[in-house]
Amino acid sequence: MVTQDARTRTWVPDWPCSPAQVLRPQRRGAGDPTQRHLDDGRIFRAMRTPVGPASLCVEARASAGEVHGRAWGPGADWALERMPALLGADDDPSGFEAHHHPEVAEGWRTHRHWRIGGTGLVMESLVPSILEQKVTGKQAFGSFRELVRRHGEPAPGPVAQLRLMVQPTPATIAAIPSWEWLRLGVQPAQSRTMVTACRLASSLERISAAPEEAERRLTSIRGIGVWTSAEVRMRALGDADAVSFGDYHLANWVGWALVGHDITDEEMGALLEPYRPQRGRAAAMAIAGGRSRPRRGPRMSVPTHLPTR
Repeated sequence: MVTQDARTRTWVPDWPCSPAQVLRPQRRGAGDPTQRHLDDGRIFRAMRTPVGPASLCVEARASAGEVHGRAWGPGADWALERMPALLGADDDPSGFEAHHHPEVAEGWRTHRHWRIGGTGLVMESLVPSILEQKVTGKQAFGSFRELVRRHGEPAPGPVAQLRLMVQPTPATIAAIPSWEWLRLGVQPAQSRTMVTACRLASSLERISAAPEEAERRLTSIRGIGVWTSAEVRMRALGDADAVSFGDYHLANWVGWALVGHDITDEEMGALLEPYRPQRGRAAAMAIAGGRSRPRRGPRMSVPTHLPTR
């Protein structure tokens, strides 16, 4: 259906879908120019689909159990076709066994409708994930915001007032000179990894949803390790087994939730192993259902891909 140059779709999920919860991990900070969350509940996303740029607006209509989508641009039909997967329709938690730890069971009891969505767009997730390597979230979000504003393009459709923007193309990113990367606050190691990945973009976009193959392909690129791979697999592929080993906070959050103290990545891996192939879901449920890590100094924020308490 065409309405004022928009394509539309109404989707009826088989669980109480919360677009705001599912799409929260896709937003890189409150000032992310590629995704805007409005006070009225509408969420606007700008994306570079395989057939061109698109803007997507999703709005839950809880009373009817529906999610309404509108999309503009050359990639509008692709965005609407992908909308259910983006909002977690492909995430099947039916085999999740939460009984290994009471904290995980409690988190699952109170967050049974928590879902992991997948964009289907590898580079969209990989670019900001590289920027987030070994820096603070504030710094990374600022670099990503400036990268999009300076080198991206306005999103299609009636979204100018939102200043919604599409990420720059991989070719554009690969051509950014070294001095511009420094101006964006990006260190040489990160920019080298970014340029390499962007030169391989067409191959990376074809990564299989099989977790082992996806991780092998991603980590074969110099500068991309298990942390970056997990961040991309979770957001782009909706991988419920993705665990961000190497994260500054995650192991300690899981440790306090399950055993009451800080732990190493290796210890976290052992605690989550019984939940394979849904270790990422188990980590999220542990944090949702277990005790919180005590504050020491500056407040520690829960990673954005985990449910809030």
